[in-house]
Amino acid sequence: MEKKQCYYYEEKELKAKNGLAILILNIILMILSIVAISVGITLCASKLPHYYIFLGVMLLIFGTLYLCVIDIIIFLGIKILKPNEALVLTLFGKYVGTLKEEGIFFVNPFCSAINPASESKQESSISTEVGNTGSVSVRTSKKMSKKISLKTMTLNNEKQKINDQLGNPIIIGIAVTWKITNTAKAVFHVDNYQEFLSIQCDSALRDIVRLYPYDVAEGGDEKSLRGSSQEIAENLKKEIQQRVEIAGLTILEARITHLAYAPEIAAVMLQRQQASAIIDARKMIVEGAVGMVEMAISKLGEQNIVDLDEERKAQMVSNLLVVLCSNKDTQPVVNSGSIY
Repeated sequence: MEKKQCYYYEEKELKAKNGLAILILNIILMILSIVAISVGITLCASKLPHYYIFLGVMLLIFGTLYLCVIDIIIFLGIKILKPNEALVLTLFGKYVGTLKEEGIFFVNPFCSAINPASESKQESSISTEVGNTGSVSVRTSKKMSKKISLKTMTLNNEKQKINDQLGNPIIIGIAVTWKITNTAKAVFHVDNYQEFLSIQCDSALRDIVRLYPYDVAEGGDEKSLRGSSQEIAENLKKEIQQRVEIAGLTILEARITHLAYAPEIAAVMLQRQQASAIIDARKMIVEGAVGMVEMAISKLGEQNIVDLDEERKAQMVSNLLVVLCSNKDTQPVVNSGSIY
């Protein structure tokens, strides 16, 4: 079985002629064609010699031919480009070049522009309520231009539910800033570069998210989606760039726009985070209280203010810890008599 050869295209810039001069010339020739038709009709209707009638017929033929056929073909070759726009042109199926400069140009009228993204129509729906019977949905479609935009664009895909490294389902969304840098690859290497980019972004996001947990305990050195968003966004950008290189796209930035636990475990994870925060706060309070008690006993001993035996020290430590670690304000009881 014969293998089909696969071609890889590199962009080549097309040097086109000045379209404004050809446009003005074509308009002048159209006016002359109208004049030639008028003169031809006058000569054919006159009683002049035969060679004048022959001249009138020729003027009619050439004037009509130019006015009805040739000028239309020339107008088809006129291309107008705005800044950051490009036209990928093919002649009978063969790639001839990309027109990227702004202005008005003239190219081969038989060249056709290709933009795979224009083949998919943008659909929008409008819902209208009709009395008490319900609503009517009207769909409108808009076909995109054959011109390829070289501007910086942003892709916002729908939020995805993905399991993190620990298997917890999370909801995550990203925004990708991108632009086309190689129009030939974008047109000929993939079927639709916009859909291709969208699919690759979703695939890369799934691969990256599965490598990290949603969050880690305080003080942990492990990277997480919540705590290392900048680094993960950079890794995500590199991953997407590798995937869309074949389509001639450049990824300028990738950012996480939404990150949360899935609704089915959000309440449980919130309780877990609250419990962890309470434990950490209690730990800090106890550590501070122990330090204060230690400092108090040390100061009392160094300055010989009072001499306490081990039993009294234990009682003092217990009372101070109760006062310092209590959730509510304590009500001290003052002993006015002897402590022994």
